[in-house]
Amino acid sequence: MDKVKLGGTEVEVSALCYGTDLIGSRVGETQSYRLLDVFADNGGTFIDTGNFYASWYPGCVGGESESTIGRWMAARGNRARMAISTKLGFDYPGCEGGLSASEIESECNKSLQRLQTDYIDVYYAHRDDFDTPLEETMEAFHRLTTAGKVRVLGASNLWIWRVAEANMVAALRGLTPYSVVEQRYTYFRPRHGADFGPQICISEDMKQFCDHHGMSLIAYSILLQGAYSRDDRPVPAQFAGPEADERMQALQSVASETKSTVNQVIIAWMRQSDPPVLPIIGGSKQEQVQENLAALEVELSGDQMEHLTRAGDPDVKKAWLR
Repeated sequence: MDKVKLGGTEVEVSALCYGTDLIGSRVGETQSYRLLDVFADNGGTFIDTGNFYASWYPGCVGGESESTIGRWMAARGNRARMAISTKLGFDYPGCEGGLSASEIESECNKSLQRLQTDYIDVYYAHRDDFDTPLEETMEAFHRLTTAGKVRVLGASNLWIWRVAEANMVAALRGLTPYSVVEQRYTYFRPRHGADFGPQICISEDMKQFCDHHGMSLIAYSILLQGAYSRDDRPVPAQFAGPEADERMQALQSVASETKSTVNQVIIAWMRQSDPPVLPIIGGSKQEQVQENLAALEVELSGDQMEHLTRAGDPDVKKAWLR
């Protein structure tokens, strides 16, 4: 699998990331190991988790995903070739949440212990904390990087103006900046006023900002839990409408042309966009993971990329009507 470097750092990861929010919880340990093996055996090295995964699932308290990944890496002896990202910011049993210095230090140590490692490749602020000064947050993160506990800092679910402010604080104080931004993103475009709670979507402004500053963009929830390909999974209300219908038609057309699935086209479209977006793939079954991995073989032409990107645009419809 191709490798890419994150932001302006020397940290290299696989071209696809594997998301593990339900690994070790809804997905049992034996199946979790199989899925992680499929990803790693196909050249995948980048695994995304979080400290509170999956505290929302019945019977779980948080830390299940990290602990399962830690045991898997120990069993396989592959920590050195894997790149692990994890996060803090949300509350869960035993954790108040937020980005205070004490919380950052405490949660980092917990994650290290659960992952059975002495460093985290990418450590994300998982949600903003307006009650803690940015100076305190960035200084605490910087102490982790200088101590060798964290290699790269990332921001997830932060507005881009807050990322800019945080990196300005870092620049003025000689601290480690955010080099990666991870947000919600998919092929369908959110409807005006769509509400995703604490989750923030990648916007055109965010793409331009990250491209200008050499920051990597990473996307989660890219396939909308099967809404593109499963009849029993309706398009979420935040996206549903005539524009989504037109974009679905474009997806199906390009999938037919390339002899691939609509999910594979979405992954290829993200990777080949300008700027590129690194997709986090999921899958609770081996065939789902393998389908997503096969998207790396899909090459879209310039015309196909334009067709996909512009589908549903008002100016495109006007031109067609003329």
